[in-house]
Amino acid sequence: MFDKLQTIETRYDKLMALISNAAVQANPNEYRNHAKALAEIQPLVEAFRSYKTAATQIAQTQELVHGDDADIRELAERELAILETRRKDLLAQIKNLMVPKDPNDEKNILLEIRAGTGGDEAGLFAGALFRMYTRFAERQGWKVEVLSTSESGVGAIKEVTSLIAGKQVYSHLKHESGVHRVQRVPATESSGRIHTSTATVAVLPEAEEVDIAIDQKDIRVDTFCSSGPGGQSVNTTYSAVRITHLPTGLVVSQQDEKSQIKNRSKAMKVLRSRLYEMELQRQHDEIAQDRRSQVGTGERSEKIRTYNFPQNRVTDHRIGVTTHRLSEMLNGDLMEMSEALSAHFRTERLKDEGTVPDP
Repeated sequence: MFDKLQTIETRYDKLMALISNAAVQANPNEYRNHAKALAEIQPLVEAFRSYKTAATQIAQTQELVHGDDADIRELAERELAILETRRKDLLAQIKNLMVPKDPNDEKNILLEIRAGTGGDEAGLFAGALFRMYTRFAERQGWKVEVLSTSESGVGAIKEVTSLIAGKQVYSHLKHESGVHRVQRVPATESSGRIHTSTATVAVLPEAEEVDIAIDQKDIRVDTFCSSGPGGQSVNTTYSAVRITHLPTGLVVSQQDEKSQIKNRSKAMKVLRSRLYEMELQRQHDEIAQDRRSQVGTGERSEKIRTYNFPQNRVTDHRIGVTTHRLSEMLNGDLMEMSEALSAHFRTERLKDEGTVPDP
């Protein structure tokens, strides 16, 4: 690991020289390219240099610890403890910075939530999850656009697909994919018996045309009359769109808009993102079949989290974290859980990269 860090530090010094040269020669394009490359590795180099300084100070302080002066020894021992803690913290920071960045972290997402087992109670839970993510998005200053929704009652949702746009949306929500389970007493339950219901959450990085090219020969577009709320014109015009991707069999329907053009645009957005996720999963399986998936669909068959209302408890089963802040989480306070998940998966990634062992 330290050989790699030394190589990165050498590259940093070279980039500094190239930037200075580009500035002297007034070459803005070259300056911009070098500055971007420099910014990507600067936090790691700064942490590595601080680590080396701490290591040097520790070596010097250890000499004082073994000296003859008792007062100096006592001061040196206290200083040594502080320096050892700092070196440990810097090492942890370096390891995190060395984890390869997920190229999708900056992307917007398509969020899909579907009611699972549990009848109407599952639909109510799906609605609660959608409100939770919407409120979290509001806290982050993100924009939420509902692409399609199917309701089954007041506050109950069969399924909903939305686009969440903003800074690092996928980075914060990518670990939410999976089966979420709720344990609570339904309002209609007179005996006070706790029911268990589920809802599935899928987080797909939004794919642009440059990510996934779809050949028009590979899709079939069908139009039909929309159903549901929206007025008389909804049921009398062929504004709803169903797109079938022939090679994979994926089918996407969109009917929330009165305009066929708008429905087709939204349907293509969803189709492109689903195809992109399939490609990510394929690449992931090729790289390491036994590595735990952070992006793909593998964890969606598992119960990743339980929301227990009687105990005001939320447990994420993947990382063994339990919090008694259920109300706060459902109100959009997800950052603590998001950071815990990110830290866990960074550690797992470091193990895969072979950069965890201490020097």
